Amino acid sequence: MILTLDIGNTNIKCALFEDERLKKAWRMSTDRHKTHDEYGVLLMMFLNHAGYEAKDVEGIILSSVVPTINYTIEHMIDDYFGIVPLQVEPGIKTGINIRYDNPQALGADRICNAVAAQKYYGGPCIFIDFGTATSFGVISKKGEFLGGAICPGVKMSSEALTERAAQLPKVELVKPDSVIQRNTITNMQAGIVYGYVGQVDYIVRKMKAEIGGSEHIRVIATGGMARMIASETSTIDIIDGQLTLKGLRLLYERNAK
Repeated sequence: MILTLDIGNTNIKCALFEDERLKKAWRMSTDRHKTHDEYGVLLMMFLNHAGYEAKDVEGIILSSVVPTINYTIEHMIDDYFGIVPLQVEPGIKTGINIRYDNPQALGADRICNAVAAQKYYGGPCIFIDFGTATSFGVISKKGEFLGGAICPGVKMSSEALTERAAQLPKVELVKPDSVIQRNTITNMQAGIVYGYVGQVDYIVRKMKAEIGGSEHIRVIATGGMARMIASETSTIDIIDGQLTLKGLRLLYERNAK
């Protein structure tokens, strides 16, 4: 079986694949202060709880947007699995044409999403990853990664609002049942959530117009806030919470010797 690790700014998403089948997926917090042993014990607990052991893992691939934690994770993998992991980094075979000005500057998570979107949904399509930052990517009809856009994530936008406005409190990110609200807390929730929905719809419409063509352009959403935003948008067609992890598995398949 193959273990995939997607190291994000907020969470580390893990999944165990047997061939193409996703057997189990987990999340743990990204903590730069954790030791390799702390991560290793957590991962062993996840595996054991699902009925697996370290010896069941034949290969590991990881992507990371947090370089400062990479050594700790690599040390953990070596110590607990005895495996040298594949990493999503410049030079990895993606199987797709990346039409980015500097492909080496493209985030590892976006490469994974592009590979999975092209494989499972085909082009043209748009994928959106609602993480700490929200990233948009476009796959052409020919299966090329054309580029995209990046904006602050929903939680980041909420935190910026409360940190820069002294009289506004921190609020739970929930969706009110209407936009017109009657107290400060729900006013903020309405503005954050519905404002973000509007931003997503506008960016997607602009991207579709720029791609052109008469065929339907599917929009795939992934990431922690995908369901909340997708429930209100008029543009998102599919929610695939494991898109990045599926892309990692495909990259392992295309690069493992």
